[in-house]
Amino acid sequence: MQDFWVLMVEHGWALALLRGSAVTIAIGLLGMLLGFVVATPLAILRWQKVMVVSQMVDAYSILIRGIPGLLVIYLLFYGSLGWVRTVAGTFGYEQAAENAYPMIVGVIAIASISCAYSIEVIRGALQAVPSGMLEAARSLALPPMVTFFRVTFPLALRLALGGINNVWQMTIKDTSLISVVGLQELMRTAAIAAGITRSPLFFYCIAAALFFAMTLASQTAFSRIERGLNRGFGGM
Repeated sequence: MQDFWVLMVEHGWALALLRGSAVTIAIGLLGMLLGFVVATPLAILRWQKVMVVSQMVDAYSILIRGIPGLLVIYLLFYGSLGWVRTVAGTFGYEQAAENAYPMIVGVIAIASISCAYSIEVIRGALQAVPSGMLEAARSLALPPMVTFFRVTFPLALRLALGGINNVWQMTIKDTSLISVVGLQELMRTAAIAAGITRSPLFFYCIAAALFFAMTLASQTAFSRIERGLNRGFGGM
């Protein structure tokens, strides 16, 4: 217990791990939000089976889901780092780019991965909307756009909530991969602490506990939202 107090409080690793957790949550939220915003219209296009565009969206989803997330991060980071340095150096912002770029790449990479999975979740939810609901909307002579935004899409979001929860749980854990580009999120902070103090088991256990706390809190929040949205729908 004394060693725990010394490491976590006197040496300041508790605060460092909390800062790393905040960065992890920020990257996860920004990446998930950006991925969901991009995935929604792409999923609608795929659901509508728009020629060429639907096939391109399908190819993107299959490609990203078919390669490791770590490889996606490497490709985005090292594939664009030289160009960003050149452009930033031309305008005299090379140091600012060096500091900010890992965060930017982290968000874009996480967004790209979550987008690929969100496309399938939203498309599946759109297809799962009961046809009786759509027939009822058509019987009221509602315009197609009104039917979509007032009936189809709200019902699809309710049906997609479980899948969105799974994508979020995956996303918050995938943020640990961003440590390879030097961003000090939770996993990177734990690795630095483990190397300096030579207590890897201790700090990796702390990191595991913090990740578990994040996913547990997220699961609880999603469960409450899902129960609220399911009121009045019975077994549907």
